[in-house]
Amino acid sequence: MAFTKYLQSTWRDHSNNSSLKSRIIGWRRSLSVVRVDNPERLDRARRLGYKAKNGYILARVRLIRGGRQRPLIKKGRRSRARRRLKIISKPYQQIAEERAARKFKNCEVLNSYEIAKDGKFAWFEVILLDRSIVKNYSNMEWVSKERGRVFRGKTSAGKRGRGLRNKGRGAEKIRPSLKAKR
Repeated sequence: MAFTKYLQSTWRDHSNNSSLKSRIIGWRRSLSVVRVDNPERLDRARRLGYKAKNGYILARVRLIRGGRQRPLIKKGRRSRARRRLKIISKPYQQIAEERAARKFKNCEVLNSYEIAKDGKFAWFEVILLDRSIVKNYSNMEWVSKERGRVFRGKTSAGKRGRGLRNKGRGAEKIRPSLKAKR
């Protein structure tokens, strides 16, 4: 078994383990956006572009699950369609990326992945790039040119939320945006 396959299998077995649960207890008490030294899931971080080099930063973001709903209707007769439904226009992952980008203003979001979830919170690790350092690496010149990509839905989670994972037949009304074609 290769190294990354071994890491994947250990993470799958590790996710039900009590050591992860004890870590989650500590994460609940920490701040919502925290810089971390090493990735929790090294195999996933590497697949998404993380390298153990100067200029690559990891942040763990805690989000409250649920709660994004229409305001409660206080008066009048309510039809079935006007109930208090959840309105989620963005994935949780994109919101986590945006919060990390606001915290680390000199960095650009590369990608992110989920590390844990419980009944109240969800945790994501966000890979950030320091613009001034990473732009000198080969094939990374685009970092200095592309500013605020997470706020424009250019990350993988943002593209998923905008419906850009679909191509061809059945996806005619997605591009240039979902709102433009309605």
